[in-house]
Amino acid sequence: MTDRERINELRDTLNRHNYNYYVLNKPQISDKEFDMLLKELERLEAMYPDMADPLSPTQRVGSDLTKGFESVEHVYPMLSLANTYSIADVDEWIHRVREGLGGEKFRIIGEMKFDGTSISLIYEHGRLVRAVTRGDGVRGDVVTANIKTIRSIPLQLQGSGWPEMFEIRGEVLMPWKEFDRLNREREFNEEPLFANPRNAASGTLKTQDPREVARRGLDAYFYYLLGENLPYDNHYDNMMAARSWGFKVPEIMDPLDSIEAVDAFIDYWDEHRRELPVATDGLVFKVNSLRQQLNLGYTAKSPRWAIAYKFQAENALTKLRFVSFEVGRTGVVTPVANLEPVLLSGTIVKRATLHNEDQIHLLDIHEHDSLYVEKGGEIIPKITGVEESQREPDARPIEFVSHCPACGTPLVRIEGEAAWVCPNRYGCPPQIAGRIEHFVGRKMMNIDGIGAETSGALFRAGLVHDIADLYDLTPERLMTLEGFGQKSAEKVMAGLEASKKVPFDRVVYALSIPFVGDTVAGKLAKAFPDIDRLMTASEAELAAVPDIGPRIAAAVIEYFADPINRRVVERLRAAGLQMAMPDEAPGERTDLLGGKTFVISGTFALHSREQYKELIEKNGGKNTGSISRKTDYVLAGENMGPAKLEKATALGIPIISEQDFLAMIGQ
Repeated sequence: MTDRERINELRDTLNRHNYNYYVLNKPQISDKEFDMLLKELERLEAMYPDMADPLSPTQRVGSDLTKGFESVEHVYPMLSLANTYSIADVDEWIHRVREGLGGEKFRIIGEMKFDGTSISLIYEHGRLVRAVTRGDGVRGDVVTANIKTIRSIPLQLQGSGWPEMFEIRGEVLMPWKEFDRLNREREFNEEPLFANPRNAASGTLKTQDPREVARRGLDAYFYYLLGENLPYDNHYDNMMAARSWGFKVPEIMDPLDSIEAVDAFIDYWDEHRRELPVATDGLVFKVNSLRQQLNLGYTAKSPRWAIAYKFQAENALTKLRFVSFEVGRTGVVTPVANLEPVLLSGTIVKRATLHNEDQIHLLDIHEHDSLYVEKGGEIIPKITGVEESQREPDARPIEFVSHCPACGTPLVRIEGEAAWVCPNRYGCPPQIAGRIEHFVGRKMMNIDGIGAETSGALFRAGLVHDIADLYDLTPERLMTLEGFGQKSAEKVMAGLEASKKVPFDRVVYALSIPFVGDTVAGKLAKAFPDIDRLMTASEAELAAVPDIGPRIAAAVIEYFADPINRRVVERLRAAGLQMAMPDEAPGERTDLLGGKTFVISGTFALHSREQYKELIEKNGGKNTGSISRKTDYVLAGENMGPAKLEKATALGIPIISEQDFLAMIGQ
């Protein structure tokens, strides 16, 4: 392959990885591997200037723009930092700074590089007015409503001395404890686990429902202040001022006056970063003086006055004992590497998921191979490679099972996906036990006294074969279980009785319809407010519900087409479970907005966007997402999209405030 061919290949490869990382939030290579490919491309492009391309990955910052959010241009471009994995490179950067300043004295501020998702906040007169993601560095997505749910971010500043208008930049993070909690929930619901807190934070921030964002426990640290009238002429004092205004400014922000101090800072935090409550992936070094920052200036992609030092991911080489194949509640078979125990990031790792058959083939894993296991910023251990030099001569490749390891049924592959599934939904023990365990869970029916262990025991004892059997239990039958006495049995019976008051949307979630999590269940229950309407809904009607795509619609149709599932639903109905949303109070629906079409734009103080949509529909109005000549009103909150404002003005469509709207419906 010639150098010119390699340039084109690298561009295609890097563009693909950019998409995986920033759009899908599913990186397939490590940050270091990406950076090495990018550096190779930069070197080759420098050798062949005639192949310059303004759309090359070397000329852009990766993007996280999403169609569902309004995008705006940054006041100041959000450039990325130059990365290095070498202390020697950091020292060389210090020499370049010294030369760039003509030998003038300077101070460096050492900081932690948090592993989250970048955010820019705009404040005017001490109040938060806009929050924007980094996007492509020039434009980002407006996520103000979601940012307001993060309790560590001040909406109104405290103290005094802030500029009338300024921008502060930081990192939105998911603390380890919240990440663990969220992944435990997702694992229980057989949803894909987040690989690391960065992906979890990024995915959460781009969630369309601020209530779900609030539930996930995000945090934010801030590290840079921009504006025309900042209180001080240096970065450190400005950040201390920001701390006094109520921002969460990291304690780790150390003034450093020599190369030796910088090197010692790196050595210390390379070891002690594991003690922090949030994920980190490196350190950042900045020239302190704002005047010196201006004098040093920028390259096309990054400031010359700052550099990021990336930590090496922690990994180890250990022996594969065997690969087990485990069946989940929905029948998906997951291969798991069972390893010789190895210590990584302070915990003993014995198992790591191999995800699916494609991943086994991609890694080319053989029996008893020596595998590289990595944790680094990832709390979920992952297999990153094979040490082929240690492979046994007669080792055979790991083959994915063709039959269910639990019940022996031939597996089927889901069209368009990498997963193999056991189709024996009603005869495969782990699937049955998994559905029972799911049904009784806290976010589903919340049946007190029945956990994972008891669910399995009830199934193994033959007392419960499906979720409807739970309501046929009696204290006498329960007391036949080992360890169950009168008190335990009564507790379960009380829990079963209490579950009959659980609202319909949670009942839908508890049924274990494939691809229907708690959020989707809520949307289905709202669109089809009783079980009969849901069971008879057509695929087109289901797919028309917001956020319910063709895959979910098909899964719902298939679920209720099965006579076994219908019998279970009827038995649950007969047991007294809630099979409809509660009736609205008399007079709750009106025709005050009859025939009127609304578009909602911006963020609101008195109600959420979803609540306003509900109020419009309850009062006979209709919601649409885009402005046209058929639009009657635009309900505008703070930060209304400029494109919508321009179009509404051009068409002469009335723009009303939330107070105006509430007056229209008599509130």
